[in-house]
Amino acid sequence: MKKASSFFFALCFMLCAAGAARADRGDFDLDRWFGILNDIRARAIAEKISPQTIDSVIQNAMFIPEALHRDQNQSEFKLTLDDYLGRTVTQKRTDAGREMARTYPTLLRRTDEKFGVPPNVILAFWGLESNYGNFKAKHKLSDAFLTLIYDGRREKFFSDQLIASMKIADNDRVPVDNLRGSWAGAMGHFQFIPTTYLQYGVDGNNDGRIDIINNVSDAMFSAGNYLSKLGWDKTQKIIRPVIVPNNFDVGLCDAKTQKTLDDWAALGVTNPDGSPLPAADMTAGIVCDKFSPLLGGSGGEAAEGGLQDNSLPQSAQAQTAPSNGEGNYPAYLTYPNFYRIKKWNNSNFYAIAIALLAEELK
Repeated sequence: MKKASSFFFALCFMLCAAGAARADRGDFDLDRWFGILNDIRARAIAEKISPQTIDSVIQNAMFIPEALHRDQNQSEFKLTLDDYLGRTVTQKRTDAGREMARTYPTLLRRTDEKFGVPPNVILAFWGLESNYGNFKAKHKLSDAFLTLIYDGRREKFFSDQLIASMKIADNDRVPVDNLRGSWAGAMGHFQFIPTTYLQYGVDGNNDGRIDIINNVSDAMFSAGNYLSKLGWDKTQKIIRPVIVPNNFDVGLCDAKTQKTLDDWAALGVTNPDGSPLPAADMTAGIVCDKFSPLLGGSGGEAAEGGLQDNSLPQSAQAQTAPSNGEGNYPAYLTYPNFYRIKKWNNSNFYAIAIALLAEELK
């Protein structure tokens, strides 16, 4: 390893960071930095990654202060579901999705035929994750991962992601310097992390390579494959808009408590027009609307500007839904596809946004 080169870049970081990182973490530890580079080199050699890829990562390693700052200082938001949907399921995003449907009808149909995931669902994920490819990631993934490994909070996770990104570079003959993504390491049209890329990536245009960053065919097929493997059922709804009665126990509104539709009906849950829920042999959770706070997180446009909810805070656990003046309150029943979305992004709000955007894009 060209230690002098790494020292130069680490020194540049220390000068350019203007003390910001030091205030949070103490003085930059060059011994730790060099130790991480040596450990990654040793692991990459053991994993049979090419010398060229290893050298590209190690010899040109740069610390990214922004990645460390973003990881340590993720903003906290307190939004209702209604607020969140107002930011995500917009007319502009819906119109852009319809334009993408007109642009890629054959590819969307082929994805549906091969993986059983309808076009409107693929478009909804594409829209929320990267605004249909308009979100442009700027960070060299290997540098982002090295920075987050240095941080130490999720060292093993980010080490695994770095090794996976190096395997991607070798497998698909992509220079590792060209693998760019968010500060948290998500990349491409559907914001896959490298281990997801390796496991579910598909060559959509039969060119012998998988490129989910620059190739829409590969990206769509990979997203369809991932959702298919998660068990996507195109015959089922994702959510059902409902209303709950005044004084409904919002402690049930975390989507974790699942009951039969008959049980929800017995608690006063009805369709928005007041008609009874359908008689069906299935279970569902429930998420309420304005009384469901959102705490900050990550994901799509996703990894850079998205939001993630972390269930209801204690302040909401034992409260009841206020009346809207009509004795009812908006909510959503959540069906099995909802929980498949949460395996992609573990956020109730995100899953509902996907469902509503997909409905708009039918």
